[in-house]
Amino acid sequence: MNLPFSEREFLDVFGAYNSALWPAVLVLWVLTAAVMTQCLVTRRLDGRIVWSLLAVHWAWSGIVYHWLFFRRINPAALLFGALFVAQALVFAWLAIRSRAPLVLDGPVRAVAGAALVVYGLIYPFLGLMFGLRYPRLPLFAVPCPTTLVTAGVLIASTRVPRSAGVIPIVWAVIGSSAAFALGIRADLALVVAGAGLALSLVMRG
Repeated sequence: MNLPFSEREFLDVFGAYNSALWPAVLVLWVLTAAVMTQCLVTRRLDGRIVWSLLAVHWAWSGIVYHWLFFRRINPAALLFGALFVAQALVFAWLAIRSRAPLVLDGPVRAVAGAALVVYGLIYPFLGLMFGLRYPRLPLFAVPCPTTLVTAGVLIASTRVPRSAGVIPIVWAVIGSSAAFALGIRADLALVVAGAGLALSLVMRG
C-alpha cells in the first residue's frame, strides 16, 4: 500500500497533536471510561448520553485530528474528516430522537461489544507496549480508538439502525489497511471490529 507520507511523518502528526491537546484527550478518555463502565455494569444507559458522547468523538476526530493535523501530510484527510463529521451528525440525530434507554443485546453480542470497548479504552497503552514512545503515538480521541469503541457499542446494543454502522465499517477497512503499511499493531484490531460490526448488522436484519 503506497501512502503519501512516511511512518516518521505519521508519528510526527501524533506528536504534535498530543503535545498540543493532551488535556482534551485525557478528558475524553475519562468521560468515555465512566460512561462505558456504567453501561456495562447496569446493562442499560440513557441512549442520549451514549450517542452524544460518540457524536463528540467523531466530530473531534474529523475536525481536530483530520482537518487540523492529519491534513498536513495527507490531502485525503479532507475527505476523511468529512466522513467523520457525517458520522457525528448520525449520532447527534440518534441522541435527539432517543427516548428509550440503551439496552445491551444478548450475551454473545454484549461480550463481543464490551471486549471492543475495553480494547478501545486500553488502546493508549498498547502503543507503548509495542515500542512506540510518547508523544509520537496514537493515544485516544483519534480515529482508530474512536472506531473501536463505536463498533463495540453498536454490536452490543439493541435497536440500532444499520445505517449507523456504515461509516465505522468503512473506516475499519481504511484504518486496518494503513495499520499493515505503517506497523501500528494496535490498529489491527480494526479488522475484527469491522468484520464483527458488519456481521452484527447483517444478522440484526
